Amino acid sequence: MTAPLSAEVRQEVARRAEHRCSYCRSREEIVGAAFTVDHIVPQALGGRDDIDNLCLACWDCNRLKHTHVTGIDSQSGERVALFDPNYQLWTDHFAWDEGGRLIVGLTAAGRATVNRLQLNRPILVRARGQWIRAGWHPADG
Repeated sequence: MTAPLSAEVRQEVARRAEHRCSYCRSREEIVGAAFTVDHIVPQALGGRDDIDNLCLACWDCNRLKHTHVTGIDSQSGERVALFDPNYQLWTDHFAWDEGGRLIVGLTAAGRATVNRLQLNRPILVRARGQWIRAGWHPADG
């Protein structure tokens, strides 16, 4: 078992992510709950606590990602690696649709991540609609 992450590491991960979920791009201050630090390659699969393997994730994205590192590309039906927020740009793999209510995968990794993490889960789509009306969303990629 590894030691808990230090407060400094957690702060650096949050700062680097601009306090947004690295996957669904929700902002902590809008959600009103501190996000968690996700191991991109999960510890259960040998992932380490190195800053390059850590990203900020909302609780639902973290829960849905669990120990997965792959997902099914809805276009090809093939299993592919999920989006890696530390080495890939969100805007290369995803785009906003319906004025920011939906996330569309632009690449195999993007589509697999949308599916695996359910980035358009109904409650999140409804919340995005409220955030759009308030002028808080969509966040830049």
